Amino acid sequence: MFTRELGRSGIKVSAVGLGGAAIGGQFYDANGVPLSWEDVDDNRSIEAIHRALDWGVNFFDTADMYGAGHSEEVLGQALKGRRDQVVIATKFGDVMDPVTRRAIGVDTSPEFIRRSLEASLKRLGSDYVDLYQFHIWGHPAAEAVPVRETLEALVEEGKIRGYAWSTDVLESVEVFARGPHCIAVQHELNLFRCDEAMLALCERENLASINRSPLAMGMLTGKYGAGARFADNDVRAHTPWYVWFKDGRPSEEHLRKLAAVRDILSSGGRTLAQGALAWIWGRSPRTIPIPGFKTVQQAEENARAMQFGPLAPDQMVEIDALLRDA
Repeated sequence: MFTRELGRSGIKVSAVGLGGAAIGGQFYDANGVPLSWEDVDDNRSIEAIHRALDWGVNFFDTADMYGAGHSEEVLGQALKGRRDQVVIATKFGDVMDPVTRRAIGVDTSPEFIRRSLEASLKRLGSDYVDLYQFHIWGHPAAEAVPVRETLEALVEEGKIRGYAWSTDVLESVEVFARGPHCIAVQHELNLFRCDEAMLALCERENLASINRSPLAMGMLTGKYGAGARFADNDVRAHTPWYVWFKDGRPSEEHLRKLAAVRDILSSGGRTLAQGALAWIWGRSPRTIPIPGFKTVQQAEENARAMQFGPLAPDQMVEIDALLRDA
């Protein structure tokens, strides 16, 4: 099996994980703006997780925010009786209304972190979490030491095996990295957006680079053309930070870039999505992409990407040149 390590921990995981945002169903920000997709079928989600396990995936990422905890519940059901075969990552920091599924605040106090962990463990059906991740991207780095120290205490108590920050802010990761049991950072990385400074920090500090949005929210699968438009209850219709979409439609610029590298990504029998994951693996030996999924087909396609491995160095160089000119 194609594996990578979770940084300093030495924990081996499959080179691709699965992200659990979509399987939690819809949830919202404080203003009621959708942050996920339409409702999903739990039985189909569980079947998809089982198919991924069959194809060698053992790393699953979720958060207590996703579906206000429902994603954790579904994952816990799917992994019942197989806990010792998998590595589970989840996140904390958001205060959710369980009825409306809205994010109603943020809490970084030690008491809240501990309550959040216990609630996540109950939903996951586990007595520990392998990777516990701070989910508040913009929390001031200067105020993050108490959060880090709470996480260190949870490691000592055997509640978690390591921790990370889900953020794209370099300074924030540097603060967490000073803790001996910080083992990763979760940050955005895909063919369209690559933070070389973050990858260098992961190399320097011996951290795993866990990559959200590895398929640019579906853009890199090739299934959305210029005429596509996302429904009002689709997160891609409302979030300006996903630069691959504009006004609920795929960005012309990014469609052009994808067209320029399509043949390389799909070479050797790969699908476009598998090629996009292979590009991430080719970028650094520390990268672990965690594409989302809603169907059995998506879970299997992502898992089978491991059969091909990273793109070759010459392909990586060619893609960089094509993207610059596109």
